Amino acid sequence: MTSNQRISLKRIAEVAVLRIDNPPVNAISTEVVEGLETALRAFEQDPAARALVISCAGRTFVAGGDISAFDEPDFSAARFNRVLARIEALDRPVVAALHGTVLGGGLELALACHWRVAAERTQLGFPEVKIGLLPGSLGTQRLPRLVGVEAAFDLISSGRPIFAADALSAGIIDSILDSPIEEAAVAFARQLLSRGEAPRRLSERQTAAVDPTFLEARLVAASKIQSSYPAAAAIVQALQASSLPFEQGEAVEARLFETLRASRQSKALRHLFFAQREAGKIPEHAKAVEIREIGSAGVLGAGTMGRGIAMNFLNAGIPTVLVETSRPALDAAVATIRDVYMASAAKGRLDASDVAARMALLTVSLSDSALADRDLVIEAVFENMDLKKQICERLGRICKPGAIVATNTSTLDVDVLAQASGRPADFVGMHFFSPAHVMRLLEVVRGAQTAPHVLATVMQLARRIGKVAVVSGVCYGFIGNRMAEVYMREAEFLMMEGAAPSDVDSAVEALGLAMGPCRMLDMAGIDVGAKTVIEYGKAGGLPPDPSYRAVVRRMFELGRFGQKTGAGYYKYDGRKASPDPETARLTQAIAAEHGVIRREMIPPEEIVERLLYPMINEAAKILEEGIAYRPGDIDVVWTAGYGFPDHQGGPLFMADEIGMARIVAGLARHAELHGDSFGYWTPSKLLTKLAAKQLRITDWKRES
Repeated sequence: MTSNQRISLKRIAEVAVLRIDNPPVNAISTEVVEGLETALRAFEQDPAARALVISCAGRTFVAGGDISAFDEPDFSAARFNRVLARIEALDRPVVAALHGTVLGGGLELALACHWRVAAERTQLGFPEVKIGLLPGSLGTQRLPRLVGVEAAFDLISSGRPIFAADALSAGIIDSILDSPIEEAAVAFARQLLSRGEAPRRLSERQTAAVDPTFLEARLVAASKIQSSYPAAAAIVQALQASSLPFEQGEAVEARLFETLRASRQSKALRHLFFAQREAGKIPEHAKAVEIREIGSAGVLGAGTMGRGIAMNFLNAGIPTVLVETSRPALDAAVATIRDVYMASAAKGRLDASDVAARMALLTVSLSDSALADRDLVIEAVFENMDLKKQICERLGRICKPGAIVATNTSTLDVDVLAQASGRPADFVGMHFFSPAHVMRLLEVVRGAQTAPHVLATVMQLARRIGKVAVVSGVCYGFIGNRMAEVYMREAEFLMMEGAAPSDVDSAVEALGLAMGPCRMLDMAGIDVGAKTVIEYGKAGGLPPDPSYRAVVRRMFELGRFGQKTGAGYYKYDGRKASPDPETARLTQAIAAEHGVIRREMIPPEEIVERLLYPMINEAAKILEEGIAYRPGDIDVVWTAGYGFPDHQGGPLFMADEIGMARIVAGLARHAELHGDSFGYWTPSKLLTKLAAKQLRITDWKRES
């Protein structure tokens, strides 16, 4: 009947089929909307077409809108919304044929149709809340009219997708049909015609009555996070409006959506959405790179990190061998892994068969020869260069040809370890974060000789095991810990000058960080942090400053390791932290040793600047040196791995809001106040250049 580049319309006897073909995910775009308008006009003008099926080509139904268009100043959802109204107003039955993922605007398109049928594994949802928005094409108005306010709130506020079976139970879809879904939907439409079914329009329904306290309670809860996540309250307000006449509810939703779209929180979350997608792309891999098959894995070291790493592979169905030198350590590791799975089963996240299946994939051994046939082997012994070199040399000899050998080091030189392995092309860093089976971030460290297909294979494997992966070059601490080092440096100097750990922590926690630097290191282990500094000193990386990280080293000497010993920066009763007068005494004594002048009070604003500005400056150096590919990669590292608030967009997105000129001026001010003998406050060339040209750091692109 008609077609354009993205939309086709054909008639199969009395049923017309409108097919969207906008790869890869059939996203709603201007071109798609224009094509829909043309196709609907042709359908309206064809009296022989007695029903309409809307389907999509490829692997999925519409999986959302073009999020990049949300930043355009003239963006409006009104045109698409008019198309949806036009579909709903048709006087002949309209059936949505759903498959793949039906998300956001795709689900709103489906709700505008009179009937919805889906293939068995279809997933449906409204993920807009994850980018600080609410459904902006009448999802908050049509869905509650279909399934009720409570079910609509659950789906929209959580952003989680549900499978077709749950959608059928909820009443969102009308039937689950066999594939190919388009053919099944045509047959379904013919059945509707044979029964003389009239169109069903959600805009003509009333939302079922609900206890008013249900939404009132949720609005109160949402108001507590309003400053960080305004979408939570806006979703409740839009659902409250679903009890109004449809046109009035539509106006409320449109106003709320536009307010959220312009909010800095949504802009930050959208920035991270794109940054996370970009992080998986390796610029130098211009052409397709061969991917190795990873059918088995091995982990050497059954401590906290090793057992957590092993669980990632077990969770993904990959047979894994765990190697340790003592039977008690192995037995403890197996027991811990089983306990974690049993706890998940007790919470309903796994069933008994899942636990059994995962444990069946795990084998253990006291001999590293068990690693010889593995496709991927990761060493996870403690952070000591001499030990890791010995381990990597051994793995290089015993692993089969073509196996990937990886190190879980968090700071050590991956190139040194790669050379020790004797197979640097097959060597890569895989820096998991603790607890490794929970934390989303994986820093994939490319050595100087890491082969392209090895890097690409590990990045694909990261997605398979559910990680957010970011590529880093080789340097001390890679991306995250290198920046964390200057962060901790200034935290210690602030305490030496008179700030209490709670002063330092509360200042940055007010920005939305999950915890400040003192609480963070107490939880991770002061011994771990101190050993890292000591190893860096052995490698010649520390500045010639005797006061550098003097606090953490002194606490290590005294056995104050944080939560695990009941005392660190704070003292602990279990996990409960409280101020420790001994910390004040220690920092005062260390300050006296190094001639640091104490102050009565350090303002929170200064604390934030002194923690944040050096981090941003270090990030600029990381970009200059090519350690990170993109500014967005750095933001992903810090939001996915270090508790930096996603609604702030990451440290570099936040830096753009502060302004490069202001940051450079702040660095100069602190250099004057505190001295700059060791270059702590010297701005990077990139930061200086950006400030002079009034450019944003997130717009910077590293030249190849």
